Amino acid sequence: MNPPDSITLTRPDDWHLHLRDGPEMAAVLPDTARRFARAIVMPNLKPPVTTVAAARAYRDRILAALPQGMDFEPLMTLYLTDATPAAEMRLARESGFVHGVKLYPAGATTNSASGVTDLRKCAAALDAMQEVGLPLLLHGEVTDQAVDVFDRERVFVENTLAGLVRDYPRLKLVLEHITTREAAEFVAAAGPQVAATITAHHLLMNRNALFQGGVRPHHYCLPILKRELHREALVRAATSGSTKFFLGTDSAPHARHTKETDCGCAGMYTANAGIELYAEVFDQAAALDRLEGFASLHGPAFYGLPRNTGTITLKRIPMAVPGEIPYGAHTLVPLRAGGTVAWSLV
Repeated sequence: MNPPDSITLTRPDDWHLHLRDGPEMAAVLPDTARRFARAIVMPNLKPPVTTVAAARAYRDRILAALPQGMDFEPLMTLYLTDATPAAEMRLARESGFVHGVKLYPAGATTNSASGVTDLRKCAAALDAMQEVGLPLLLHGEVTDQAVDVFDRERVFVENTLAGLVRDYPRLKLVLEHITTREAAEFVAAAGPQVAATITAHHLLMNRNALFQGGVRPHHYCLPILKRELHREALVRAATSGSTKFFLGTDSAPHARHTKETDCGCAGMYTANAGIELYAEVFDQAAALDRLEGFASLHGPAFYGLPRNTGTITLKRIPMAVPGEIPYGAHTLVPLRAGGTVAWSLV
């Protein structure tokens, strides 16, 4: 049987998104809002979004920047620190607009300097989150410089995540942007309170993409791209139909000059093809019939939110990707810049 040339899905959600702030946020927000009804918005601004009041203000700025006629709901998160009080977790759950708390190990990635240095300092906050049912969203990498950069997720899973699951058995956990076979296997074997998001770029590329014809700064992200055996394991997990895995683009805009420099920022911008790239993955895996579950159904079920009622349609028509995109006073370079994506949103 020939694969279909079009597919209609319940309108999807993005369960891991960076929007930044100010003019930069206004520049990239429409790309997400065209494709996704909702998105879990990361809190790693400068300064980070550590309180419900700050999350409310950030949410208001996002909605104010949304172009007229676009329907999009930002799902806010708080940034966990060593000093986050338990009371703030209860306020977050009561707010109705904060849907998770992000744990960045201090120094792990962009704007993570205020992150957690020792999970023991967060015990009261984690207990409160478990009590009220507020999910913890994990950047799953250790920051020990003695650990190879390609092993930092695996070591986190072995040394940190396993302990978290043991010590907080009722805490809902999302291991964000998983990149390794070990992470996929851990999540698959864990209880129903543990889930994971997977990015399109980790499904499409292995670490060779960093060095094709030279160093490729726009393919540098954290967690870093891994070996082909890990990419293959991620594709199996995403296309398995398991409700534990769902879509999270981790689209991370950075101005071109901050990527193409001697110490470039980590992150890839994919929001301009945020669902189309996943269609490529599922098509290549002969699993287009499972894309709707991954993109539209599993995430709401885990977060306890209703499914969206609208639909989107994708067609097997190549979509041209611009070489660069306006980004406030600067530009950014999206994934596949100057190339094409095999599917288009219609």
